[in-house]
Amino acid sequence: MLTSIESNHQAHTASSAPGRGVARMLARGGLAALAGAAALAAISPALAAAEPTVKASAKILPIPGYPHTGNILGAGADLETQFLISGTEYAGGPPPLTGVKVYFPKGTKITTKGFPTCTSSVIKATGGNKCPKPSKAGPAGHTKGYVSLGGERVEETVTVQPYFVSGGIDFWIEGDHPVKIEKLATGSWAFPASGPVLTVEVPLIETLAEAPDASATSIINIAGGAIKKGKKTVYYGTIPKKCPSGGFPAKAELTFGNPLNPMETGATVTASTTVPCPTKKG
Repeated sequence: MLTSIESNHQAHTASSAPGRGVARMLARGGLAALAGAAALAAISPALAAAEPTVKASAKILPIPGYPHTGNILGAGADLETQFLISGTEYAGGPPPLTGVKVYFPKGTKITTKGFPTCTSSVIKATGGNKCPKPSKAGPAGHTKGYVSLGGERVEETVTVQPYFVSGGIDFWIEGDHPVKIEKLATGSWAFPASGPVLTVEVPLIETLAEAPDASATSIINIAGGAIKKGKKTVYYGTIPKKCPSGGFPAKAELTFGNPLNPMETGATVTASTTVPCPTKKG
């Protein structure tokens, strides 16, 4: 089951994307930088209005090694998510991604208790190498984007490994060509009456001082899992037992921009869709 998600822009404070040097000048109260910002806004209103666009898809998958899972009402499942991000407002590409919030349909069950976990500090210190193997929340995903190297913007692909942590899922981001990247994105669950919400904080990735931060153009990840407790199987994620007429409503919010630099593009983009109901019941 593959579904398209179209983006809807909610709020933004946009501009073109100078590097971090402008942020430092503003922090020192540099009047010249303020004057430059005003001039830029006056000269380039079209550029200031630019903001990224997002398309996304979601696919419900069976859990490897566990029969009767996947796209079945009331069954355990893994979830594959993909985001395609486009824009030219930040050094010729989209601005840096700083957060992702995923809203799951009402009736979705998330079970964290009993699953082996790692800690954010251990993941960050060891790249996940010292984490229990069962704490991996799925296979390594991939993110493509742009980094700064030698005064140019070049493409790089990094791996993104999810880990179960207490109360959430963390994502270890690692790349080694053309630049070395090792960063941790931290995720936490909330459980309002409308359905589970996973909030992920994504760190800024600076590859060169004074240069634009890394930005993502394509993200794909799979997360979920199951464990055995005696004769019982416990699933990390379980699909609702009932599906509303027309399908499951789904939504994600992606946040962009450097909050430390008011000169950089900032935007929150909402991607919404309706996921078709499964044809099978558990």
